[in-house]
Amino acid sequence: MVDLTFEEGGEGAFHQHPHEQISYLVSGSIEYEIKGVEKVILHSGDSIYVAPNQEHGCRALKKSRLFDIFTSVRKDFL
Repeated sequence: MVDLTFEEGGEGAFHQHPHEQISYLVSGSIEYEIKGVEKVILHSGDSIYVAPNQEHGCRALKKSRLFDIFTSVRKDFL
């Protein structure tokens, strides 16, 4: 699990990885996009699933805190 904070306007650049991911928005509001699949606005308490190798990214619409949960372990975050 990774605990991320974004200032308003902050971005998570588009990327992909071989891990399954669930993003849970603890607070704030984020525009989240899975390229070619969906684009949604997440509000506090919302979550989204990202399948392996799907390109995805986000932009904070206001100051936000996001938990990203991965399986298998993202060793690059250890």
